[in-house]
Amino acid sequence: MTIPTMLGVTAVAFLALPLLMPVAIIADLVRLRFRLPTARVYLFLLQYVFNDSAEIVLAPVYWLMAGAGTRLDTIASIDRHQRLQWWSVRLLVKRAEQLLGMRIDVRDEDRAALTPGPVIVISRHASLFDASLPGLLYQAEGYSVRGVIMAELLADPGFDLIYGRLGSVFIPRDRGPEALAEIERMASVATDDTAFVIFPEGRLFHPKVRDRLMARVEEVDSARAERLSALTGMLPPKAGGFQALLATVPDADVVIIGHRGLDRFKKLADLIEVVPVREPIRVTARRITRTDIPVDPEDQARWLDETWLQLDAELAQPAG
Repeated sequence: MTIPTMLGVTAVAFLALPLLMPVAIIADLVRLRFRLPTARVYLFLLQYVFNDSAEIVLAPVYWLMAGAGTRLDTIASIDRHQRLQWWSVRLLVKRAEQLLGMRIDVRDEDRAALTPGPVIVISRHASLFDASLPGLLYQAEGYSVRGVIMAELLADPGFDLIYGRLGSVFIPRDRGPEALAEIERMASVATDDTAFVIFPEGRLFHPKVRDRLMARVEEVDSARAERLSALTGMLPPKAGGFQALLATVPDADVVIIGHRGLDRFKKLADLIEVVPVREPIRVTARRITRTDIPVDPEDQARWLDETWLQLDAELAQPAG
C-alpha cells in the first residue's frame, strides 16, 4: 500500500509544481513572508519524496543483483544499499541547508567523541527531523549505522526497504520481549565501524506526553518518579532496549547525542513559521567509556536516568 502511495504522491507533487508553487508564493506574500517559507518547505518535501521514490525503484534492482534476495547480507549488497542511503541523507541535508537554512554545527571536540567503534549511541528525540541526526554524523565518519526505529516509520517505504536491509529493526511499542530479541539479533553482528543508535525515550517529546508517562512511572516506582521529576524538556527514558545493546555488544562505549534547535519543529507548520532558520542546529556528543557504565541492570537503569537528567539540565541552559 505504501509503495504505490509514495510513487503516486511523488508524481502528483512534481506534475502539480507549476500550479502549486505560484500558490505557495502568493500565500507567503499575502502574509508578508518575503523569504517565501511555504515555497521553500514545498521544494524540500519534493526532494524528500523524490529520494524515497528513487529508493523504491532501486530496491528491487538491488534485490535482483543480490541473487533474488538470497545474498542481501553480502558485502557487495550491503555496500550498494549503504551508498544509496548515504546519497539520500546527504542530499536531504544539502537541501535542508539551501532551502530551510538548517545548518548543523558540531564542534571538533564533540566530533572527536564519536569514534572509535563499535559504539552504542543514545540520543534525545524531540523532532521528526532528529531521527536521522545520529546516523548522519556516523555515516559522515564512514560507519555502518544500525538503528532501533519506531515501527510507525514502516509507513515510509524507503525506510522499510533500505534501512531494514541494512540491519536496522523496527520496534512496535507494545511488544517488549519480541522487541528486545530483535535488538539483540541486530546487535549480534558488530564490527569496529558499526554504530548502534537508539532513542531511549521511544517517542517524540511533548509536555503532555511527559506528564502522562511520569504518572505511569509514579504508579510503578515513586522513588524513580521523584528522581525524574526534574525533567523539563525530555521524556523518562526506557532502559530495556539500551540494556539489550549493552549486553550484546559488551565492548562498546556509549555516546550521548544532544542537540539544540530541532525541538522547535514538531510539525511542518512550526517549520514554516521560522524558515529560513537563522540559528544553527548545535549538536553535542559525549563519550562514556564502557568501564564507567555499571554492570548490574538496576544500576544501568539508574545510570540512564541520571544521564538523561544531566542532558536535560545542560540543554535547559543558554547556549554557550
